[in-house]
Amino acid sequence: MKIPAQLEAQMDEAISHYPAEQKRSASLPLLHLWQDHFGFISDEAVQSIATKLGLEPINIFELVTFYPMFRQRPAGRKHLRVCRTLSCAMAGAYPLIDKLASLTNIDRSHHGNGTHSAVAVSPDGEYSIEFVECLASCGTAPS
Repeated sequence: MKIPAQLEAQMDEAISHYPAEQKRSASLPLLHLWQDHFGFISDEAVQSIATKLGLEPINIFELVTFYPMFRQRPAGRKHLRVCRTLSCAMAGAYPLIDKLASLTNIDRSHHGNGTHSAVAVSPDGEYSIEFVECLASCGTAPS
């Protein structure tokens, strides 16, 4: 895959903020840049970023699978995030995400029990939903 020149320049600029012997420290910024540009982190992205930083692909893949803000597949055109932290869970986050899934025809049965923030996408690709950590709106939590 050819990386667009603008993204390549942004990645090089991000790497320049770290000493040459610590380029690995630029992993998260590069993942954010990639996801901002393409909408998700593909296997090709993992390989490309690893190569750029002189790392093994597993070093990047473990970040993508550990941090819930990184998506490994495209989100829907309209992406809905529901907080699952304590105050939101107590205020109805789980029934809310179930209702959203029902309204958008999203099957969450293969997305676990809500303990990982996998993105679930509607069959038409129009909607996606995911559980996330704190959205800093505890006072307006779902009800």
